[in-house]
Amino acid sequence: MSAIESDKIFPLLQELCALPGPTGQEEAVREWLRRRWAPRAAEWHEDAVGNLLCRIGGSGPRLLIQAHMDEIGFVVRYITSNGFLLLDTAQGPRRQSPDRRYMVGQVAQVVGRHGVVAEGVFGAATGHVLTPQQIDKAHIDYDDFFVDIGARSRAEAEQRGVHVGAGVIWSWPARRFGTRIAGKAMDDRALLAVMDLLLDELDPQALQYELWFAATIQEENGLHGARALAHQHRFDAMLALDVGLVGDVPTVQEKEYDARLGGGPTLVHKDSGVHYDKRLLWRLADTARAADVPFQHGVYANYGSDAIVFIDHGTPAVLVGVPCRYTHTAFEMIEESDIVATVALLKVFVTTPA
Repeated sequence: MSAIESDKIFPLLQELCALPGPTGQEEAVREWLRRRWAPRAAEWHEDAVGNLLCRIGGSGPRLLIQAHMDEIGFVVRYITSNGFLLLDTAQGPRRQSPDRRYMVGQVAQVVGRHGVVAEGVFGAATGHVLTPQQIDKAHIDYDDFFVDIGARSRAEAEQRGVHVGAGVIWSWPARRFGTRIAGKAMDDRALLAVMDLLLDELDPQALQYELWFAATIQEENGLHGARALAHQHRFDAMLALDVGLVGDVPTVQEKEYDARLGGGPTLVHKDSGVHYDKRLLWRLADTARAADVPFQHGVYANYGSDAIVFIDHGTPAVLVGVPCRYTHTAFEMIEESDIVATVALLKVFVTTPA
């Protein structure tokens, strides 16, 4: 198995996860990837909707490896007269999102027209000022919290570049806890890091495929970037890389999710949207076994990946997950060894004859 140094993984994740990239505002992530990947690719282009597509090299069946650029976030729906920002989810129907339970007390970044324009805190009524009704309320909703950027008026907030429709994300720098790394936007920056590390490891002359990389927009709100890419391009096989679900925390039973941090990448058989291609999945499994790379099997609920739209367009596809705790929070946690194992599996797979 490839011996990627851990002191290379953490700085890479720190840099990638720090980039602001809420759904629909992926520009900073795309520009970072373009600078990293374009000089090492045989060709690259950005399509009309903002997907980045690179041909890495090689010949043979056309294989796409893909991850998405956007991160979980919110949008400003209203600015009060005294400068507070009221929010809505960036991911789904209005005011319908499970992510609100993890908000209060986190540091916020507001992403305006040209990037981050303000920082603040996700606030709510707390402590002494809570009413009995608020204390007894079982679930908070989008009228129970807000972002406080320290503005004294709506005009002051707008002068800073805040506007209705601006993106709002967590500001939680990646931290190392032993061999685990936690931070915001591991979904899906950890997998973009896997692709970047894989590119470092590859000799294009050894490729057994015509290998393509794609970094896509707007996965979190409906797989839109991947859908546009699948409509425009044809591939013989596709590997979607995303965070994987685990059952190794006290409040989630292993019988629900038979995967854990440190067990290697998860090959997903099905999720809420699709059964993944069995032939391709078992080729990955056989490749991992032959190379002595650890891996896990998975069946996911409440989940869908960009691979779905490629299957819908006739391309065999598989979801490969890097195990992750606390998904869709500011403190998503991964294990370094799973990054190493995922890179190793992909390297062996793309250099083994199809």
